[in-house]
Amino acid sequence: MRVTMIAGSNRANATSTQLLRYIESLLREKQISVSFLELSQLVLPLFSPDHSDFHPNAKYLVEAVESGDGLILATSEYHGSISGTLKNALDHVRPDQMAGKPVLSISSAGGPVGVSSLTHLQTIIRCLHGINCSEWISIGYGTNQFDESGVPQDEGVKDRVQIGIQHFLELTQKLTKNTSVSH
Repeated sequence: MRVTMIAGSNRANATSTQLLRYIESLLREKQISVSFLELSQLVLPLFSPDHSDFHPNAKYLVEAVESGDGLILATSEYHGSISGTLKNALDHVRPDQMAGKPVLSISSAGGPVGVSSLTHLQTIIRCLHGINCSEWISIGYGTNQFDESGVPQDEGVKDRVQIGIQHFLELTQKLTKNTSVSH
């Protein structure tokens, strides 16, 4: 199984990226192949349908999405929605490149939870023909602390991460099995 993870903040040390790094470590412990894209380091041009495939970073992003059996997308919540950085990245992806792939959505908000950003992200995933995982993960004020090794300090966050990962991996395994049978 191959999982592509996209950290959608352009802020260094964003809590959404920290949470994604923690999840990456859990997946690697399970011997799952992970491709990690951090949009604060992978600079993408502003999407334009007139020039959608010219930039090497855009090609790299699309190849990472296509090669993943499943995707985990993390965003900071800005003004009740996903980061502009992640939205721009997803604009570079065509529906046929994400179709049928399971997606786990993660957000970090300045308030208690990032439900608005998660709802918007799941709408975008549906429009790209991805399959939203039945779980999502959100952290916010009071639950967004990590220790020096990157482990969340809130036990509830760790529990939600375990549940979210379990549902995501089960969905990915089922869909991967169905895809390989149909080919």
